[in-house]
Amino acid sequence: MTEAVAPSTAGPLSSPVFRALWIATIVSNIGTWMHDVGAGWLMTSLSPDPLMVALVQAATTFPIFAFALPAGALADIVDRRRLLMGAQLFGLAAAATLAALTLAGFTTAWVLLVFTAAIAIGAAFSAPAFQAIVPELVAQPALQQAVALNSLGINIARAIGPAVGGVIIAASGPGAVFAVNAASVVGVLIVLARWQRHVPERHLPAEHMVGAMRAGLRYAMRAPELQVVLIRSVGFFLFASCLWALLPIIARRDLDLGPAGYGGLLTFMGTGAIAGAVLMPKLRGRTGANTITLVASVLLAAAMAGLSFAEAFWTASAALFVAGLAWIAMMASLNGGAQATSPGWVKARALAIYLLVFQGSMAAGSTLWGSVASTIGVPSTLLVAGALLVVFSLLLAWRFPLDRASMLDLAPSAHWPAPIVDGAVEHDSGPVLVTIEYRVDPARVPDFFAAIQEMRRIRRRDGAIHWGVYEDTSQPGTVIETFTVESWLEHLRQHDRVTNADRVQQESLAVFNAGDTPPLVRHFVTRR
Repeated sequence: MTEAVAPSTAGPLSSPVFRALWIATIVSNIGTWMHDVGAGWLMTSLSPDPLMVALVQAATTFPIFAFALPAGALADIVDRRRLLMGAQLFGLAAAATLAALTLAGFTTAWVLLVFTAAIAIGAAFSAPAFQAIVPELVAQPALQQAVALNSLGINIARAIGPAVGGVIIAASGPGAVFAVNAASVVGVLIVLARWQRHVPERHLPAEHMVGAMRAGLRYAMRAPELQVVLIRSVGFFLFASCLWALLPIIARRDLDLGPAGYGGLLTFMGTGAIAGAVLMPKLRGRTGANTITLVASVLLAAAMAGLSFAEAFWTASAALFVAGLAWIAMMASLNGGAQATSPGWVKARALAIYLLVFQGSMAAGSTLWGSVASTIGVPSTLLVAGALLVVFSLLLAWRFPLDRASMLDLAPSAHWPAPIVDGAVEHDSGPVLVTIEYRVDPARVPDFFAAIQEMRRIRRRDGAIHWGVYEDTSQPGTVIETFTVESWLEHLRQHDRVTNADRVQQESLAVFNAGDTPPLVRHFVTRR
């Protein structure tokens, strides 16, 4: 299986590797949803405390919060195929062990939580790499369609997995579901083993793990558009987690449903998500992401209110159908925003930080709402969480709109000329001081100082540890921009990281330059 990238005029499913991995991933996700149903249902038997039931959701999400950033850094610096295979094998081993313990009758509430968390650790190390390999499998024109197909595949699994899981639990118990989940990973492993990935050549050494994590965090701290996506994610998932955390106890205690009925509820939610995935391309053509996310938040809050009053399977199913539609609309908008605000050199790490915020909010929210439900009851908790979701969504949509992400061009620009070097400079030489000398009309210097401030964020985002801008007191209009980088190698990486959006920003400073000569760039290195 050597052909990876589809022709530029074809859809993503014309790529054999993408097509095989897409199908195998759907099967694996069906197993994951079956596990979620089995774990939630088994916990209601082991411990009826709403907090313990909510901790199942926390055990599923917290490992991604804890390990997403290291996983993203690894996905950017090591062979992603091997990383994926190792993570999938780890998850398979954890799922198989839980199945054996459950079938043997040794699973307690805490054993269930520990192995659910172990399976989630495997997923945490897989998720950033899975998202980052999509551009390797399909041509650039088909990339957005490939992302949409991946979202559709997740929701196909969501529609099938809970129903099948509920039937298997009713027939054979949760242990059988855990065993099927372990087996569902095999297809993904086969596809990855057969994929002969073309490893991109590096003209610079790979980043070290700690340095790669620092670079990812630094980018997130200096990229306003990505920060908007992260803030909006917290404002949604912290409150939306209430529905996921309390649904098992609603099904069993309030609606008096068996495992098949619980699986049926999740199937209706998955069906709503599929409907939302089909509608999203039309909605994106008519309105912006900000409006879509606001409407989705209101719809989910309404679904949570409807679920709090539901007294029968069909009324709860209708509420969950609406919840599924709203969920996929929000997920597609936020995930698309995270993709659009991260350039290729840091994409896996940026997506990992998004997953970290997503799953951390879900884990914190699940624990919070489980505790609240133990005090005021499940229906009241759903109403409170839904009301707060609407309030925060309105405030955040006004203060942090999402629509600007689609206007960014983060492709590498490569417009920085190679540094002029007389002799060899070792990669570990440094710190490195870079100066750019501008000649500006003295009357325009205040305006130039205001315009160049954006360069502070860009330089610091891509690796600078200090930045400043100064005017020569003896020659008014002679302005020096300076920034310091830890090493010569890190400065060379800055050349690779600059984007078309950065180039536009830098070109906006050219209107201030007096004379025909471009700004003078110098590099000063501390020798070791």
